[in-house]
Amino acid sequence: MSRVIHTGQALVDVVVEVPSLPRRGQNVMAASSTRYAGGAVNVLVAAARFGAACVHAGAHGTGPNGDLVRASLAAEHVEVSAPAITARDTATCLVLVEPSAERTFVTTQGAERDISVESLATSAPVAGDLVCVTGYSLVLAETRDPLLAWLPTLDAGVVVVLDPGAAFAHLPAEVRDPMLAHTDVWSGNAEEAADLLAALGRPLEDGADSMSAPAHALAPLLRGDAVTIVRDGPAGCAVTLRGETTLLPGFPQKAVDTNGAGDTHTGALVADVAAGHGWVDACRRANAAAAIKVTRRGPATAPTAAEVEQFLAERER
Repeated sequence: MSRVIHTGQALVDVVVEVPSLPRRGQNVMAASSTRYAGGAVNVLVAAARFGAACVHAGAHGTGPNGDLVRASLAAEHVEVSAPAITARDTATCLVLVEPSAERTFVTTQGAERDISVESLATSAPVAGDLVCVTGYSLVLAETRDPLLAWLPTLDAGVVVVLDPGAAFAHLPAEVRDPMLAHTDVWSGNAEEAADLLAALGRPLEDGADSMSAPAHALAPLLRGDAVTIVRDGPAGCAVTLRGETTLLPGFPQKAVDTNGAGDTHTGALVADVAAGHGWVDACRRANAAAAIKVTRRGPATAPTAAEVEQFLAERER
């Protein structure tokens, strides 16, 4: 089986449930506060629970946060390829979750930014492996420069999967364009896709479908016979493969926590492809995985492949 390798930042999410966001300078009483391993961990946990062999190639620190990240990955049998950074600990991300399940983030920086070409290379990707990249790795030079130097060294058979994040469309062209040139698969949400097309001077026409239209428009921007997946929460996702776009409806649920839903979708998707499934079928199962995840509190609470099978079977009945 091909492996799923993630190069992104593993953080500790401090998830705080609030009745609403406070006005500037004001206070709000939280209902709960919980620490979870998050960031790249969310994708890797989802992929591992779908049966993939997974590797974290990013950096992790020494201290209570780094310990939590390593323990969470070990519990899912995810390999950590690079040695721990001894000088500092992994950072945190404050996640404010409202009753609507909407979330707001404040991210700090720590040892997870201390990567190098050599540390990434410890994951040793081979043809057929899927290497996941997050757009947030491209924001700061500490992670951007080693990543963009390492990607051209990969075997041509390695599949590079980009989850752009909200930051990608706003990156300078000298960063954005080389990343797109090394991307085989785009997997992001509708807003991220529309923002990139607008930044490139190719905005969607009024009334265009929020998933199918951008999925089709993004494909020529990537290398080779690229795959583009554009998702829109409970509406599902669209996948463009070899010029043909397929719309796959979602499975709307009463959400309690949407933090990590997109990561769950990506993790389930790449795990299914690593196991030999086609992209369209994998997207359908990823839609189901994300639907189950939003009914659970915590970012790395993806379902197993068996739970997804049961979920789909119940809906078919």
